[in-house]
Amino acid sequence: MLSLSKMLKSFFGPGSVIYGSDAIGGVMSFQTWTPKFSQNEKMVLSGSTTARYSSANNEKTGHFHINIGSKRWAAVSSISYNDFGDLRMGSKGPDVYLKKLDVIRQGDKDVVVVTKDSLVQSPSAYSQLNLMQKISFKASEKLELQYAFHYSATSSYARYDRHIRYKNGLPRYGEWDYGPQKWMMNQLNLLHNGNGKFYDQMAFRLAYQTFEESRIDRDINKPTRHIRTENVGAYSANLDFTKSINVKSKLNYGLEAVINDVKSKGIDEDIIKNTSVLGPSRYPQALWSSYAVFGSYEYKISDKINLQAGARYNYFTLVADYDTTFYPIPFVRSVNNNSALTGSLGVVYRPTESTAISGNLSTGLRAPNVDDTGKVFDSVDGYVTVPNADLRAEYAYNAELGLVQVFGDRIRLDASVYYTRLKDAMVRRPFQLDGQDSILYNGTLSKVEAIQNAAQATVKGVQLGIECKFGHGFSLTSSYNIQKGEEELDNGNVSPSRHAAPNYGTTSFTWNSKKISIAVSSVYSDGKSFNDLPEEEKNKPEIYAVDGDGKPYSPSWMIFNIKALYRLSHQISINAGLENIADVRYRPYSSGIAAAGRNLVVSASLKF
Repeated sequence: MLSLSKMLKSFFGPGSVIYGSDAIGGVMSFQTWTPKFSQNEKMVLSGSTTARYSSANNEKTGHFHINIGSKRWAAVSSISYNDFGDLRMGSKGPDVYLKKLDVIRQGDKDVVVVTKDSLVQSPSAYSQLNLMQKISFKASEKLELQYAFHYSATSSYARYDRHIRYKNGLPRYGEWDYGPQKWMMNQLNLLHNGNGKFYDQMAFRLAYQTFEESRIDRDINKPTRHIRTENVGAYSANLDFTKSINVKSKLNYGLEAVINDVKSKGIDEDIIKNTSVLGPSRYPQALWSSYAVFGSYEYKISDKINLQAGARYNYFTLVADYDTTFYPIPFVRSVNNNSALTGSLGVVYRPTESTAISGNLSTGLRAPNVDDTGKVFDSVDGYVTVPNADLRAEYAYNAELGLVQVFGDRIRLDASVYYTRLKDAMVRRPFQLDGQDSILYNGTLSKVEAIQNAAQATVKGVQLGIECKFGHGFSLTSSYNIQKGEEELDNGNVSPSRHAAPNYGTTSFTWNSKKISIAVSSVYSDGKSFNDLPEEEKNKPEIYAVDGDGKPYSPSWMIFNIKALYRLSHQISINAGLENIADVRYRPYSSGIAAAGRNLVVSASLKF
């Protein structure tokens, strides 16, 4: 049976009331496994295991999780491991995407060789380990305590788009890798069902996270390897309340505090002499803090009209200390404070049981973080991004209108239009550092840029969707997204926004029975001509195709897939699929790596 509820959960705009600063473009919320208690005196044991293989990158993935629960205690443990080889692109498409040259180290020299297989994007292989442990204790019928531990670590891996950047006809770099990324979180949750004067449900969460990443690069046939390492300690506290005032109204409110402690270090290593010295760091040493109070109110005006309103007050502060030894930064400390009251007002009107109309007005705020204000990095060859202590927050003003129409139990149509205006939008623009428009960065004279506040930027779009059920297990779903973004340049002209993707969509035709599911699908995207490319993207020729005039552009593309699921029993299922059947060679817009070519995917799952 088709319903209206699927679309209505995502109608209320940027979501900044609940999720805060960085939610001005939307929110994706994910829930990890939660420990399950036994409903009687008998201990419960459940879990699953999955194995997967895909041919395009020789992927080997394994997952296992297990849940043990009694009436008072419950625990869930999970482990996943992924091993990915170099990604193979499709055989039919622009030749400019082919991998032409490799750099190998022979003795004390970098040697450029012709790539053995131009379809294999080497180096792009990596592996990843994910661990999770949650323990819950039900102290009473109303009080539950939960501890959660998360750990994720990758191997070192290459930044592929830097390995296809050329200078004087040869690869620009001898090395460009990310070191292992390591993330760990310890979290303590207290959940209480109150049914009291101030709340029905209360959740108090404390968390501490650590994150480490590094970047390692070296110009070809140069001895100096630049190692830039970042360590972040993140502290957070959330207090959330839910209160049903009566059968028609509900209140959610809470407090939030987040502190990020950023440590950044630079080492320059001579790989010939095997010596190292301190080098410039990517970031300043910084402390970023966010403190907020928020509330949202839901009111059922009638059986046909629901209203939701929310407000959030957020205060941000960023204190950064700079090392001026290596770059002519004209300040040693910057202090950046921002605060704002943001809110949203939305309504859903159901004139009939098969029709829903929604509207939403909202505002959002994104305050600058240390990556925006303090980074020193060559995002484009020949250009270097430098700190800007005067960067301010950007504000979003959003309007959205949606419609869902269900025809019987066979067809559901949905459509929404939206418009967002960014005031003081943060974009990369030409800059001067202590009066200089160029500085020496990693031995290369580079033009200076910085993240700055543009006058304004706009994003507008349309989302369309259809779902049809034909009976006998057959169904069709399709969605299409149209988006256009513009931002003002320093000279008053307008450029397309880098963050507005070309029009894209997906269509899937499926058949389901008790034991078998089969889906034939297509994913497709429009392209962007050179004139439609954002100005900053025109300086990245290595990731784009080349038109007849020798200018970069992003071609349109379409792929077809087929997948099947066979349920041997309630516990065992087998999946198999062939993705990109036609072996199309394509690169999603603004991506630094081409997508997978023809890809055979096989997996098996066991539940117990």
